[in-house]
Amino acid sequence: MERQQYVERCSELFAVGGYEAVRTAAEAGLKESGPDPVLFRWLGQAHAAEDDDDHDRDAETAYRKGLALAEDDLGLMVSYLELCLRSDSFEYPGRARRAVILQERIEELAPPGSTERERVDDATGWAGRGYWDDLNLAVAHGQAQQAATAEQSVLVTGALRRAARGESSEGTGEDLRAAELAAAVEMLQGVRNAPLRLLLAHRVEAYVLTFLASFGLNKVLVWSGVLDFSLWGWLLWAPILMAEAKLRQAKKLGQERVIARIQARHDKTHLP
Repeated sequence: MERQQYVERCSELFAVGGYEAVRTAAEAGLKESGPDPVLFRWLGQAHAAEDDDDHDRDAETAYRKGLALAEDDLGLMVSYLELCLRSDSFEYPGRARRAVILQERIEELAPPGSTERERVDDATGWAGRGYWDDLNLAVAHGQAQQAATAEQSVLVTGALRRAARGESSEGTGEDLRAAELAAAVEMLQGVRNAPLRLLLAHRVEAYVLTFLASFGLNKVLVWSGVLDFSLWGWLLWAPILMAEAKLRQAKKLGQERVIARIQARHDKTHLP
């Protein structure tokens, strides 16, 4: 298989979160085609995406090998800069020093308004955040996750109702969102999952009622003298947490299926 085919494979797999598969493809390409800066960049990005110290070290190794082949490769430099800025400057002072050098070199090579400059601005803005910025970002991230879960609940409920009416569903193919939805419908079928389906169909009402019930139960247990302090009411959140855990499992399952389909297509296309 040619180098460009490995690059395209890495790009497709990275887009759907198949980081392990990207690493496998990049390593296979490097083994077959020899050292290549673009494949080293994909290998580094697939390690860095795991957000783990061991993977970060492997990502740094890949970036440095790539830059040894093409020292002015903007894609490699920006990716390496992002890794350096994300790292703790006290624990990894070498990366902090390299970040300064990389940023200066990128600003020399990348024209204003380019994609690389935008990535640098985003990375430096992220690295320069303070405590309150982190707190605000965490709140915004939590709100975005809740909104995404609410949207997924609506979509899953609609799909479950269509399935109950006997409407046939189209194949999901390599559509990540469709695959996640199909996995959720599959995992929520059956009588035992009926309560979870009900909670997802009336998610807002379920949240409000559960909060009132849990808060009320804790107060009753304390006011009645049964307990001096109670957290038992929070157990009433278990069904909602189980329903949302099902959605997370479905997202992961759908992603795994799409990655497997992409890999199967690649293997079929590139058979000798």
